[in-house]
Amino acid sequence: MSARELRASLSLASIFGLRLFGMFIILPVFALYAERLPGWNLTLVGVALGSYGLAQAALQAPFGWASDRLGRKPVLLAGLVVFAAGSLVCALAQSPWMVILGRTVQGAGAISGVAIAMAADLTRPSQRTKSMAIIGATIGLSFALSFVAAPFLQHAIDVPGIFAMTAVLAVAAMAIVAWVVPTPAARRTDEPRVSFAAVLRDPELLRLNVGIFGLHAILMALFVVVPLALVRAGLPAGSHWGMYLGAVGAGFLIMLPFVAIRILARHERAIFLGAVGVLAAGLCVLAAAADRLWPLAAGLVIFFAAFNVLEAKLPALVSKAAPPSAKGAASGVYSSVQFLGTFVGGAAGGAIAQHFGPVAVLACCIAIAAAWLAIAWPMGEPAAHEPEPQEPHEPHEPQATNP
Repeated sequence: MSARELRASLSLASIFGLRLFGMFIILPVFALYAERLPGWNLTLVGVALGSYGLAQAALQAPFGWASDRLGRKPVLLAGLVVFAAGSLVCALAQSPWMVILGRTVQGAGAISGVAIAMAADLTRPSQRTKSMAIIGATIGLSFALSFVAAPFLQHAIDVPGIFAMTAVLAVAAMAIVAWVVPTPAARRTDEPRVSFAAVLRDPELLRLNVGIFGLHAILMALFVVVPLALVRAGLPAGSHWGMYLGAVGAGFLIMLPFVAIRILARHERAIFLGAVGVLAAGLCVLAAAADRLWPLAAGLVIFFAAFNVLEAKLPALVSKAAPPSAKGAASGVYSSVQFLGTFVGGAAGGAIAQHFGPVAVLACCIAIAAAWLAIAWPMGEPAAHEPEPQEPHEPHEPQATNP
């Protein structure tokens, strides 16, 4: 990666990390906080947590479409302002409905697709998977650190203070957008405009959108049943963060060669399909592990190794398949479908676990992975719509010649 590509990737990853750390840290403490307040029940807790995802799913595509026309940075900044405003509403809320309103406003700052499109603008196609891997690793690290820090921050500043901290982190992300993220080159005015309907109908993009829906539906359904399985296997709930951190970290190390080594990274179709197959294998190990700790740990490592590869490959493939003038729209649709998968996976996983048990949840996840593999199988070797720019060469010294 060039210095500019690395700067773009790290700065955009830090924006994801600052924003999502504040979001993830609410998850393990919010239900316990609401339990001691008047007017709350588990249904309202679920609505408060889920309203963010639904707003994200509804607005990622419009934000992406707007960024194609208004520019990435202005839309990124606008989304962060909305997110910070929602965080302040939650911090000051005195009733469940005000918290739900604040969470919805937070979700309305739907900029994930815009940030992915900006990463595509600022990297060459051959380096894009590395950029997405940096972003994905930062998201995974934010997830793990938030579960470690949540109990301490709840004790120190309580949940309203965490919401206020989230607003401050959003302001820090705005500063990074304004002063650290490189500004993409101006778009060519002669590029043909692609309609939003054409983006929705594109078969390659449809295949990738089905994939991200399935991947995040599986992830959320998995986290409905895995924590209970770990407790039954003898691991106290307070120690789960170590298991998740170890599994995500090991999965990240296994993923690195497939995005960093050029020879391997060139075989994108084989690696992509192989990762879907490994994902299904990890789910099979988890289903067979029952309540035994080490098989559960092995299944999680296998799952997260495949998950990390797919999290890096999918947005890179979307940016390659999307027409240059519609990268924001394509990334926005991709992010909308991702959040929709998160919502459906969590809701369906809970309902299936309640009525049919945890093994049925894992069986459904395996079926989704198998269906995804069948849908993805006809894909060809991905080719970018845009040419690969050549790296500049140092000029050679002219050789002296005899007169």
